Amino acid sequence: MRIISYNVNGIRAAIKKGFIDWLKTDPADIICLQETKASVENVDKELFESLGYTGYWFSAQKKGYSGVSVFTKIPPDNIIYGTGHQVSDEEGRVIQLDFGAVRLINAYFPSGTSGEVRQGFKYIWLDEFYTYLQELKNKHPRLVLCGDYNIAHEAIDIHDPKGNKNSSGFLPEEREWMTKFLKNGFNDTFRLLHPEEAHRYSWWSQRFPSVRLNNKGWRIDYITVTDALKNKVVEADIYPDVKHSDHCPVYLKLEI
Repeated sequence: MRIISYNVNGIRAAIKKGFIDWLKTDPADIICLQETKASVENVDKELFESLGYTGYWFSAQKKGYSGVSVFTKIPPDNIIYGTGHQVSDEEGRVIQLDFGAVRLINAYFPSGTSGEVRQGFKYIWLDEFYTYLQELKNKHPRLVLCGDYNIAHEAIDIHDPKGNKNSSGFLPEEREWMTKFLKNGFNDTFRLLHPEEAHRYSWWSQRFPSVRLNNKGWRIDYITVTDALKNKVVEADIYPDVKHSDHCPVYLKLEI
């Protein structure tokens, strides 16, 4: 099972930048997208279906905002839209698909960069989602959680840890959440295989073109798996040369 997680920062914009041509290279069996900023009727399904992908969408009620989707060549046994948390579901943040005994969760974690109100919502969302995942793990021990977590966990995951110590996405409370999450049944698949590899990022600010050119980035996109799948991780990678967004895809191969 080959999985890609990718915040496309608008699927229609990504398509204009060559996203479909990249899909033609068969990068994965399952493509999890975040921040689609569109609904299913806004995109030509044939673009994906001609490549063997079936799409499942969970869009925000607000047009042009947030949203997640999954395009898969493997037929799912079940699809779950949302988590039952009202605001999160209104913003189209989580979609889940079952593939046999494996449940794949595609999540777009909130950002707190727009101010205190959204930062406060982010903390509430993180706490609710943590509880939700712990309860879910008891029912479905084989979980894969793809997404834009909007958190750089350790100093190795950000180009300037000192300069960003007060920046949303690298705040102590956010990093502590990530530590707790990874100590309670989930594993960062990239770090499983690349424990000390530095300068591997998945997001670069668009404010200055030189930021990506000079690799001044953050690693905020992850694919994590529960302990029950830890020994099934075969490959994990980050693809910074794929450029349809301010993020890049992250990759996982599982031997199921």
